[in-house]
Amino acid sequence: MRKKWTKLISFATVLMTLMLILSGCGSNSNNASSTSNSSSVAQIKKRGTIKVAVFGDLPPYGWVNKDGKRVGYDVTLAHKIAKDLGVKLKFVQVNANNRVDALNANKVDIILANFTVTKARRDVVDFAKPYMKVSVGVISPKNKAITEPKQLQGKNLIVTKGTTAENYFTSKQPKVDLLKFDSKTQQFNALKNNRGVALADDNSYLYAWVKNNPNYTVGIKSIGPKQYISPAVKKGNKSLLNWTNKEITKLNKQGFFTDDYNSQLKPYFGSEVKPNDIILPQK
Repeated sequence: MRKKWTKLISFATVLMTLMLILSGCGSNSNNASSTSNSSSVAQIKKRGTIKVAVFGDLPPYGWVNKDGKRVGYDVTLAHKIAKDLGVKLKFVQVNANNRVDALNANKVDIILANFTVTKARRDVVDFAKPYMKVSVGVISPKNKAITEPKQLQGKNLIVTKGTTAENYFTSKQPKVDLLKFDSKTQQFNALKNNRGVALADDNSYLYAWVKNNPNYTVGIKSIGPKQYISPAVKKGNKSLLNWTNKEITKLNKQGFFTDDYNSQLKPYFGSEVKPNDIILPQK
């Protein structure tokens, strides 16, 4: 009889252990699902807020003006996305090198921080349809203008960490010495302080910067391949990706990006920049 009870107790113990394991697996699965879906369209609408990553020091795309208001081309798009989703908008300010980290840590739902599409970035985020085109440009003092890449060899070229400019010169121009900074403000201050002979970044806002700093020029207007700026969502977030793709298509057809260009970009560019240099054709 004692042996029989011992066997029953052992069987019950094993059964309870299995139930606990299965329960734990189910809990983890649910938690994982919750985490992966925390930025789905349904969850964003349920929460009532969309969290958008933007720059805070990159005029005319995303910056805080003298009145303390967050403005710019990307910022205007963020407002439109929140409105069309029917939710409130929460901005999360990022630097170029922590955009993906903010997304993966669920601090933001979507990146609208002048994010250029690259093959390496496609491995870690999902890009929606592009809403702008761009290429790398190089600015330098007018009295010591850099007009050819060979002039940069063995010299300090200023870049921001995590940008396409850094990636391009690292892989394609290894003879150029890169001086890297965490923010746009730091890199432009470094140029003004003569810490490098030139600065490389997306050409579109370099045009805007030199308009306000006439002692500098975009000596190299385009280097490397033409590239595109797109919203980015967390890898595997098909719900928000599909919604954003439809939104970009709709806004393009409605002429939203032309209006956004005229209100947010045109006043900051010189005459050498045309709308079709920045915005994509309406489809």
